[in-house]
Amino acid sequence: MRAAGGTLPWADEATRHLSAADPVMARIIASAGPLGITRRPERFQALVRAIIFQQLAGAAATTIFNRFVVAVGGKRFPTPAQVLAASDDVLRGAGLSRGKMSYLRDLAAHVQERKLDFHRFPKMTDDEIIDELTRVRGIGRWTAEMFLMFNLGRPDVLAVDDLGLRNAATREYALSSPVTAKELRELGERWRPYRSAAAWYLWQSMRIVTPDAAPTKRRPKPAKTTAPKLKKAAPARKSSRLLAPAR
Repeated sequence: MRAAGGTLPWADEATRHLSAADPVMARIIASAGPLGITRRPERFQALVRAIIFQQLAGAAATTIFNRFVVAVGGKRFPTPAQVLAASDDVLRGAGLSRGKMSYLRDLAAHVQERKLDFHRFPKMTDDEIIDELTRVRGIGRWTAEMFLMFNLGRPDVLAVDDLGLRNAATREYALSSPVTAKELRELGERWRPYRSAAAWYLWQSMRIVTPDAAPTKRRPKPAKTTAPKLKKAAPARKSSRLLAPAR
């Protein structure tokens, strides 16, 4: 049976769990609606696209990506063998920098030589997949986490280094200073095993404008401070700035 809000079988259960576990998340879900993550079937193509889009504006990256596909693959998306066979002139003509040419060739070699075998991924853990992906030059942890969420449909991924997520958490939990990666990881313990859904809802929250929304007053962070620790199994404490509902 198709789950509401997308093709992921855990979508409905994820929204129920998050709504029960966290009143702030419940408020966001009520405004944003059903979970909208849709698993994409691409593997090699998705990683090529991620590399090409790095550090580029959307329109420019799309143009280069389309030129690359036509120049190397013709009417179909290029195979790893075609990428490896493409000359510097062809890749440069598509608009790729020398660094990205190197990254794409390294990715293609990993796939061609089965050092990176997508068929093995269903039997691997998230951390194992991240380890394999990040062995490819040009693929960092954030890219691997996005691949897990949107291409593999993994339910419990939280990219704590994503600035958009941290900005959203700062706003939605009405914090006086920007949330750190450590704090976001600790906050995410209540969202397990559906942290992917929580991340998606936090991204959506930045698009939601409510009449009573007010800008958060932020104070400068003092140097060499340590964020308060959250106890995973303990009830919410008044002293914790993350565990209290925002509104």
